[in-house]
Amino acid sequence: MAQKRSLDQEHLNCSICLDLLKDPVTPKCGHSFCTSCIENHWDREDHRRYYTCPQCRKRFRRRPAVAKTIVLADLVEELKKNQQAAPADHCYAGPEDVSCDVCSERKLKAAKFCLVCLASFCEKHLQPHHEAPPLQKHQLVEPSKKLQENICPRHNEMIKVFCRTDQKLICSRCLVDEHQGHETVSAAAGRAEKQKELEASRQQIQQRIQDQEKDVKLLQEEVEAINVSANKTVEDSEKIFTQLIRLVQKRRSEVKQQIRSQQETEVSRVLELQEKLEQEITELKRKDAELEQLSHTEDHNQFLHNYQSVSALGESPHSSSIQVHPRRYFENITAAVEELRDKLCGGPNNGQAVLSLTGPDVLLSHPKSRAEFLRSSQDVTLDPDTAHRRLVLSEGRRKATLVEEQQSYPDRPGRFLSLEQVLSSESLSGRCYWEVEWSGRGVCIGVSYNDSSRNFTTLDCRFGFSDKSWALYCGTNGYAFSYNKNHTPVPGPGSSRVGVYLDHRAGVLSFYSVSVTMTLLHSVQTKFTQPLHAGVWLVGCGSTAEFIETKRNSRRVVFCKPEASRVPEQHEG
Repeated sequence: MAQKRSLDQEHLNCSICLDLLKDPVTPKCGHSFCTSCIENHWDREDHRRYYTCPQCRKRFRRRPAVAKTIVLADLVEELKKNQQAAPADHCYAGPEDVSCDVCSERKLKAAKFCLVCLASFCEKHLQPHHEAPPLQKHQLVEPSKKLQENICPRHNEMIKVFCRTDQKLICSRCLVDEHQGHETVSAAAGRAEKQKELEASRQQIQQRIQDQEKDVKLLQEEVEAINVSANKTVEDSEKIFTQLIRLVQKRRSEVKQQIRSQQETEVSRVLELQEKLEQEITELKRKDAELEQLSHTEDHNQFLHNYQSVSALGESPHSSSIQVHPRRYFENITAAVEELRDKLCGGPNNGQAVLSLTGPDVLLSHPKSRAEFLRSSQDVTLDPDTAHRRLVLSEGRRKATLVEEQQSYPDRPGRFLSLEQVLSSESLSGRCYWEVEWSGRGVCIGVSYNDSSRNFTTLDCRFGFSDKSWALYCGTNGYAFSYNKNHTPVPGPGSSRVGVYLDHRAGVLSFYSVSVTMTLLHSVQTKFTQPLHAGVWLVGCGSTAEFIETKRNSRRVVFCKPEASRVPEQHEG
């Protein structure tokens, strides 16, 4: 009967829509079609000189008349009734359905899954569970393909226990064989614990989203302030330069260009940070949606399976509290131009003074206070694989001490062999600031490319003795700056702490004496071609150099008072 019905249905399909015939009709050629299908077909052929049968392609000069096929219509109706009357337990399992484990031929859909038999049953094969008293005690649940994940692959038992010790789901036999003595709870209790952690993570994410949305708003306000300040500065400068047009036409254009360049740099910086924060907000919202979806998972085991992969919350790479710089960016340029105007109008040179706005601090993007420097703080740790064997590093790898005894460091290709130097583990790019506290006979504080010389016996590997490193020498007799074997005495107040500011993209490297105030010792304007590493070279046994945790450490600085005019001795290692 099944074969006959399959054959009947095949012959009762319309060759146009491929579905069961609806109001079947037949033209003179004898083939049958749905009334609407054949009429639509011939409507599309009205512009031709003939009409065709869609099945045999027979041509008709005139639009054919069709007759209703009563027998076919009755067969179609009977077939539809038989299909609707088919019992539900004869439904076959599709690719997305759970099939009966007992059916030997074509699999039927499973109606229930037995937690004792660990098998799925259709309605027919489920009957013994309803009739036999021993089987009536078995627990039946809705079938699901994911239920197989809840069966222990080793012992073929249901997983009902969560091991806190190993953080994994196990069955009762696993508890006896491998997890004896471990701290265990039911899967439901384990899920309840993780649910609390999930909610805490969501609260952190939501709070971080709120904080960073506030930061984005501050950055937007800063962009507007930069643009307003820049536009006003250009306008004021234009008014002043109008009075001096014959003398300073060329210089006016240069200053205007410098203002615009600085404006572009500042706006680009803020927009870049804003974009990063917005991207992080998007990622946090996506993470929150995943956690919310997981929190609604009803299957405890499935929840615990997926919890570890979605619950981890990394640290934010950006500050959670953006502090906007003072809204004054170009007033110093306006003041310089006004001062020049006053000199030109009433000065002794009778209007012949030369405009100069190229002072070291007029247009450079240096921070103006230590608090602003600390916003660019960079945590620096020392790389033990580069340390000379006479250097002892502290446990946190922030402090280096020069001793007499050679340390048993392993051989490394990047280790300094001839000079008591060490480089940082971190590569430095962008804007960075760090501070070094030193003591003893003397110390060299510098930066270097990673591919600079290391293990030669010559002095080329010494900081400041090649074109790949820059260094400030600090000693009890004062300071000196070195680059490519050129040494420059540096005057300045003595201090046991030196701050280093690096703007890699702008090519700025500056050294500061840090005390109650910050004093610029020396600044370099160049072009850096690679990321840099911080480094120190110690002079004299017992000398130390420590990279301070500037974000956390607020201890009082102790200052020495060397003679600032003298240059420290140039030791040959």
